[in-house]
Amino acid sequence: QVQLVESGGGSVQAGGSLRLSCVVSGLPYFDYCMGWFRQAPGKERERVAGIDSVGAETYTDSVKGRFTISEDIAKNTLYLQMSSLKPEDTAMYYCAAKRRLGGYCYPPPAPEVYNYWGQGTQVTVSS
Repeated sequence: QVQLVESGGGSVQAGGSLRLSCVVSGLPYFDYCMGWFRQAPGKERERVAGIDSVGAETYTDSVKGRFTISEDIAKNTLYLQMSSLKPEDTAMYYCAAKRRLGGYCYPPPAPEVYNYWGQGTQVTVSS
């Protein structure tokens, strides 16, 4: 059974920090590339960060310089360090896994191409 379990969300004031974790089980982590998405009420789900199969990171413009994605392959765990949080970062945050086809895997921004999703963890930033 494939499971992606996020944790680390919470309520913080603007300028604060949070670290999200996503523990992956039931699939060969190395055969997937990973992304963090978020969805605020009334908005589409957007990819905020991704990490490809060679460890290169990609970020949406609004979080560049504030968020850092990382992974511990030995622990099958994906992280998202979020700093200098803003009220507009308030959303449900999800991790997602996309199966690698061939030698290279890039985590695209389109959520529909991902194979597995976590249940989400809520991040609320107050001003």
